[in-house]
Amino acid sequence: MSTQKQTGHIGVTTENIFPVIKKFLYSDHEIFLRELVSNAVDATQKLKTLASVGEFKGELGDTTIRISVNEKKKTLTISDRGVGLTAEEIEKYINQIAFSSANDFLDKYKDKAESIIGHFGLGFYSAFMVSKKVEIITQSWQEDAPAMKWECDGSPEYTMSETKKDGRGTDIILYIDDDSKEFLEKHRIEGLLRKYCRFLPVAIAFEEDNIINDTNPLWTRKPAELTDEDYIKFYKELYPFSEDPLFWIHLNVDYPFNLTGILYFPKVKTGIDLQKNKIQLYSNQVYVTDSVEGIVPEFLTLLHGVIDSPDIPLNVSRSYLQADSNVKKISTYITKKVADRLEEIFKNDRKQWEEKWSSLKIFIEYGMITDEKFYDRALKFVLLEDVEKKLYTLDEYKTLVSGNQTDKENSLIYLYTTNPAEQYAYIDEAKEKSYDVLVMDGQLDNHFMNTLEQKSEKTRFVRVDADVMDNLIKKGDNQEVKLTEEERNALVELFKSVIPPIEKTDFIVGFEHLGEKGNPVTITQNEFMRRMKEMADMQPGLSFYGDIPMSYSMTVNLDAPVVKKIEANKENSKETVGQLVDLALLSNGLLKGEALSKFIKRSLELV
Repeated sequence: MSTQKQTGHIGVTTENIFPVIKKFLYSDHEIFLRELVSNAVDATQKLKTLASVGEFKGELGDTTIRISVNEKKKTLTISDRGVGLTAEEIEKYINQIAFSSANDFLDKYKDKAESIIGHFGLGFYSAFMVSKKVEIITQSWQEDAPAMKWECDGSPEYTMSETKKDGRGTDIILYIDDDSKEFLEKHRIEGLLRKYCRFLPVAIAFEEDNIINDTNPLWTRKPAELTDEDYIKFYKELYPFSEDPLFWIHLNVDYPFNLTGILYFPKVKTGIDLQKNKIQLYSNQVYVTDSVEGIVPEFLTLLHGVIDSPDIPLNVSRSYLQADSNVKKISTYITKKVADRLEEIFKNDRKQWEEKWSSLKIFIEYGMITDEKFYDRALKFVLLEDVEKKLYTLDEYKTLVSGNQTDKENSLIYLYTTNPAEQYAYIDEAKEKSYDVLVMDGQLDNHFMNTLEQKSEKTRFVRVDADVMDNLIKKGDNQEVKLTEEERNALVELFKSVIPPIEKTDFIVGFEHLGEKGNPVTITQNEFMRRMKEMADMQPGLSFYGDIPMSYSMTVNLDAPVVKKIEANKENSKETVGQLVDLALLSNGLLKGEALSKFIKRSLELV
């Protein structure tokens, strides 16, 4: 090839390639810096590989990649001391878009070039997203190759000529355009370098000798070399001001794909959404994204840490990542590895597991709700907690309650409370029958109970206040209520007449024979409707449940002596009925405002 100054057209299939690059190729313009620095790392790693096989016999010297900003000239420069480019290589890899020098190099040195970042192709052209002109000044490692200068103003035309350069390597000089001036701000560039290049395997200096990366991050090292203190220190570097994690999983696999990483289980204090997007995804130490939903299993988006795989493409769209077959294999592997580790901890140290259960619970339940394979594994180590603060596996709890809490239809009934203080009276009544009551007050417990019910035959979860106690676990047929239609209607009208108005709340009055010692009036809430309304608060798709009025059952115990007196003298019993209804409302936290004030005055008068 002639080394005189030449002009030419970049080999593209359309004249409109640059507008496409500028607007659509990458979702975020800041990615250009990751691409250019990654290319510089490639060039440096190539030179090290050539040296290791004896093809490059010179001194490697300082291979630091240097980035600098010149605000006066409005330029951003990325300089490396890697292999450089010959005129022929510029022609092939720069002037012909979508050929990848990294791929060619990998084909030739596939056994030696483990650290080549890789499959960029269009990566260099991301520079034109923020530049009105780009220059390449490069000196090949090959001794007889002259230094070359290439420049292009964002049109398909370029110029290339011989030039002078001190030492091998490549300078990429970006002339930042006016609508991208933020990339001339030093704090902005340093922030992007720390975001995208923080763990690249070649030293990167910004503005003189400010090294911004750790070339040998923890996940690249062998677990046997590391201490608990190392893992906790790295966690604090990733997430400053965080509490120590519960524990961690060091991932390291080389077949059927390459994957390394460290996943941490953080202490959970707030909602799920606040915990997501804490896993950082890397490809050969190049930052890809922290939006990993669809790339790792959904429930693992609650974890923190790092995943690194050269089999994850550095691609322009996350939808492409999610459809990639290697990514799907990685997702399956990570689920298995996490389940293995959790089962190991549970088996080896049940005491530690129980102590950490309050933080672990949301991870385990979320996994069981959203991931079929994880559900099957987690059956062994998910725990249920009762009101006595005792913890049981599912099998242990089933054994505990199956004798006493199986109803006449042979269904196993798990009683639970969502608020032990508010539902104390109902819990106490359950205990009198020697029933055990679980505490299900977690953010995902409604969904978790639904999942367990769907996957377990003849198993139901019922809150202790969902019905009168005899109906929660029916052992036989209830005693028939022998009221005429006229008597029933009169009693219903009497009890409804004293219920204070409560917005968006309905009461259905019914009658049962519950024994002389049973409460005269009990207010309960249908399990299905209440659960649906509670889930509606978390799922916009169920919002129609949220608009349905709250419906309560008001059960009148016909065996209670005070109720028998009311039946015998309905005309003069309104005050007594009002007192009974208010007591039932009070025990459910439904008596408020004016109605509560009237109840207190009436109670004082009765005293």
